[in-house]
Amino acid sequence: MATALEAVMLICFGLSWPVALLKNLKASSYKNINIWFILLITLGYIAGTSAKIIKGDFSYVFYIYIFNLIVVSCNIFVYFVKLLKEKRN
Repeated sequence: MATALEAVMLICFGLSWPVALLKNLKASSYKNINIWFILLITLGYIAGTSAKIIKGDFSYVFYIYIFNLIVVSCNIFVYFVKLLKEKRN
């Protein structure tokens, strides 16, 4: 039951990241992206994923962590692409 509840939490929280990614892609400037918040969330996903690896728990929840980590990492990538683009101009 605890695993299912953890999965629900990750899915609910993780649904916001593709929306944030689209918003960040449309953002006119890297200044509109809160990189510190995204890095903090990334750290949380890394910790959760690491805990699953240490436990050897490669259930479906582990893969939800990985998916969320990938999408959040895409937000970081978008931030730095926009930052470099603006610094060049």
